[in-house]
Amino acid sequence: MKLTKNLARIAPLVVAATTLTATACDASGTDSTSSSKGKTVVKVALWNYTTTPEFKALIDGFEAKNPDIDVQPVDILADNYPEKVTTMLAGGDTTDVLTMKNVTDYARYATRDQLLPLTDEAAKLDKASYSGLDDYNLKGKYYALPYRSDFWVLFYNKDMVGKEDLSKLTWDEYAELAKKFTKGSGSDKVYGTYLHTWRSVVQAISSAQTGGDQLGGDYAFFKDQYEMALGLQKAQATLPFSTASSNQITYDSQLTTGKAAMVPMGSWWAAALLAEKAQGKNDINWGMAPMPQAKNDGKSVTFGSPTAFAVNKKARNADAAKKFVTWASGPEGAAAVAKIGVTPAYTSDRILDTFFSVDGMPTDALSRKTMQPTTVQLEMPVSDKTSDIDQILKEEHEMIMSGEKSVDEGIKEMDKRVKDEVQ
Repeated sequence: MKLTKNLARIAPLVVAATTLTATACDASGTDSTSSSKGKTVVKVALWNYTTTPEFKALIDGFEAKNPDIDVQPVDILADNYPEKVTTMLAGGDTTDVLTMKNVTDYARYATRDQLLPLTDEAAKLDKASYSGLDDYNLKGKYYALPYRSDFWVLFYNKDMVGKEDLSKLTWDEYAELAKKFTKGSGSDKVYGTYLHTWRSVVQAISSAQTGGDQLGGDYAFFKDQYEMALGLQKAQATLPFSTASSNQITYDSQLTTGKAAMVPMGSWWAAALLAEKAQGKNDINWGMAPMPQAKNDGKSVTFGSPTAFAVNKKARNADAAKKFVTWASGPEGAAAVAKIGVTPAYTSDRILDTFFSVDGMPTDALSRKTMQPTTVQLEMPVSDKTSDIDQILKEEHEMIMSGEKSVDEGIKEMDKRVKDEVQ
């Protein structure tokens, strides 16, 4: 699968959300009016509206182009979003547009016949300019269109890295640089890198760069990546997994406080770094480089996840809803989110120029190159077995990284549990 998870947010760019008009309520508990002062109302289910500026940017941009349509946010807490939307749809809710937070939820709603087909709209798109579009292809049909697409890159502290070339690193070269950048001891210790505790830091990138199947039940392809990660721990070139887990260390703190020179992380982090710098919370001189590679073949392969809009099959105003979804996923929507440092699904030289023109965004050639990877694989394949397998792989990942199991023991247990418990 091609692709390009969710983007941390830019607080200072947020403008206060408009207050919704209170009238009769639908299943979501929000206004169910079909028109507002003669305008067609399109209701959009989304999360954390006041702290997620991409939504306001898209809504304001669309309304400016379509003054006859009133787009109203149906605001849901991010942590409750998937469960809330599932309940809304089961209850016959008529909210017009649904934001697809991840591809797994999308597949669930689409296969339950709860979304309107957008296959005709998808057919009109220049697919070569999109990242993540193919991840919404369900047996030749599309039920959502992506408006943003995040993927993993290597963030780094320019002052700590100096003149080292990060443009074409293999994982072995990355590990050697991490050891080189490591300095000091005790509270003054500075690590060459930081590997966050999520399993995807090891498993998803391994799958993307080796072609291994995370749903297949044979996880030998994880071994090299685990040995590299554990080797960095043994060399004390990264914060130990157990320490990071028990102390709930954030990846942001490792880079912004100068505790780590390099941190692999999703492109969404750029927006948060910009926000923190604008608020005076950090003065880090940071840049982005391509993720290190398993093969030195000149290609940049990484993993990530798109975010999309879909139209509820029971939408009150389906035609206007389709118009919003199509606009948001296209060049104008891409420009709207790029202006605030969000990575759009649609990409062109002009959109990249807009993205890198955001105040504080690094403008060096390497950072720009980083935003154009050769291949972005979906972080986790979509299937009815995804959730169960994800949990098994997470549990065994934690056992390996904490030293409770060897790499071989952990992989053997992954193989066994997936075959016995899921397949």
